[in-house]
Amino acid sequence: MDEQTEEFGMAYLDSCDRVTLLLIHGFPLSSAMWELQIEDLGDMVRVVAPDLRGHGRSAASPPPYDVATLADDCADLLDYLAVPGPVIVGGLSMGGYVAFEFYRRYPERVAGLILAATRAGADTPEGQAGRDKMAALAQEEGVEAVAGAMLPKLLAPATYEEQEDVVEFVQEMMEETALDGVLGALAAMKNRPDSTPTLAQIGVPTLIIHGAEDQLIPLAEAQAMHQAIPGSRLVVIDDAGHMPNLEQPDDFSDAVADFLEQFLDDE
Repeated sequence: MDEQTEEFGMAYLDSCDRVTLLLIHGFPLSSAMWELQIEDLGDMVRVVAPDLRGHGRSAASPPPYDVATLADDCADLLDYLAVPGPVIVGGLSMGGYVAFEFYRRYPERVAGLILAATRAGADTPEGQAGRDKMAALAQEEGVEAVAGAMLPKLLAPATYEEQEDVVEFVQEMMEETALDGVLGALAAMKNRPDSTPTLAQIGVPTLIIHGAEDQLIPLAEAQAMHQAIPGSRLVVIDDAGHMPNLEQPDDFSDAVADFLEQFLDDE
């Protein structure tokens, strides 16, 4: 089912009326990255997967964006859908940054967190310079150039060499992202707050998932979050890079399904 909110035309995928799992995609991707998880988990929970502004089929407002705006967009979508009660919020990479902000802004709306291929810390000065460099590349050579630069780093080397369908799927998602969406999201990530102080304050069940071969965010970042978030679980997925839900979808979905069981027991 595909609908749009009125304010800026936010597209999304929505599976059914059950306990709700909100899945927030990474940069510069779209809700399409979650299609396998919707298929695998749709019998357990209602999965709502928005296209963040400027990504997928959602409209692009002029950049820059910030993570507060992106989190508010997700909250507005839940309001539009009249989702009752708190939800499980999951995000991958940039989606994890948005999930942290969503938790800070709407703690009463969060029943649990899933943090995949993400980190708590803010960008370093070197990281911020890298965002600026990528923004310049996008403006000078287009979104396709950004996709070409990022793609080999998003996937484990074996995935990139051997899973041609995954490579093509990820490339297509990236190249469909609007230029304003790329520029807006780069600004949001560059200027996002440090979520490290938030970790010890997280009081809901939390699952951390990380690819063992992530080239963009070291596994040590996930291990540090696991140590800092009380009672959290850490699942490391072998033979996966920065896109574990696509590279090893069965292992990823199994980890999420195991985590979700505790919420179904409370129904």
